[in-house]
Amino acid sequence: MSKRKLTRRQAWRVEKIHKERTERALKKDHKLDSQLEASELGPEQQGLIISHFGQQVDVEALDSEHAGKIFRCHLRTNLDRLVTGDKVIWQRGAETGVIVAALPRTSLLQRPTSQGELKPVASNIDRIVITFAIEPEPFSNLIDRYLVASELSGIQPILLLNKADLINPKNRASIEELIERYQKIGYEVLTASTTSESGMDKLHAKLDNKTCVFVGQSGVGKSSLINVLLPGVDIKVGELSEATKKGKHTTTTARLFHIPSGGDLIDSPGIREFALWHLDENSIIQGFVEFRPFIGLCKFRDCKHISEPKCALLTAIAEGKISESRMKSYRRIITSINENK
Repeated sequence: MSKRKLTRRQAWRVEKIHKERTERALKKDHKLDSQLEASELGPEQQGLIISHFGQQVDVEALDSEHAGKIFRCHLRTNLDRLVTGDKVIWQRGAETGVIVAALPRTSLLQRPTSQGELKPVASNIDRIVITFAIEPEPFSNLIDRYLVASELSGIQPILLLNKADLINPKNRASIEELIERYQKIGYEVLTASTTSESGMDKLHAKLDNKTCVFVGQSGVGKSSLINVLLPGVDIKVGELSEATKKGKHTTTTARLFHIPSGGDLIDSPGIREFALWHLDENSIIQGFVEFRPFIGLCKFRDCKHISEPKCALLTAIAEGKISESRMKSYRRIITSINENK
């Protein structure tokens, strides 16, 4: 669908609003500079953003005699959007400091909003711990969305089944089938229980000296896991709704915690659906790692992998090289993207 052309008056209005916003931002920066200079800013030093609050962030000093201490800092409006995990250059003030520059990132986890805008979640991540549980019931399509996001972000995913103590004869077969599905692809699947604290040693070892982010739908126990991994942190835990068996959101902002044995952990706000609206079909299919050897081998260049003759992916399914469930998940993601567009 072509974009609607703006009238001359509408274009003037948009430009006027943009100009007013820019002027307000510059005025705000000038006011901030005056306040901070009056309080005598300290020397520039490196820091790590551990939490974000609108136009302010909590920064941990990485050098100088204040290393390890937390300082509240203002963000200059000319800086790109900064998130938890970003390393920055900052200066200390009498009451609050100021971020003056951002250092290069090694990775960035983003998700689109309902308006289609890409929103960064956290940066400089080494591992994405995709958490699912016995309750609420695991949703494989949501897991696949997280995996696609991980693969396309270049961040290694780890699948974690939490609340393993709730496995019983009724759900065991379906849970084992789900785990086996991802293990066959090559993904590592850990199991854990915060109730019995089983599997926590293996999880701890995977997080050692790495920066990790926990993702997953609300109610899977991310906050409970962090409370066990980081004694004394006491993250607020949300109970499952008795009516829907879905989780209640408890985390309001991404926050970085240091793991005592080494490494960092970022607790991100719970989200029930991880949208991929900003991606096209070619990107999505690359996010399914087991599809990659067959991409480009179909008879038709514009093959949709539905019922076309000599489709390499359909042949791979028939030969047991690709699971039908993963193909259904791929099609569901593509359908949701096309419907949104």
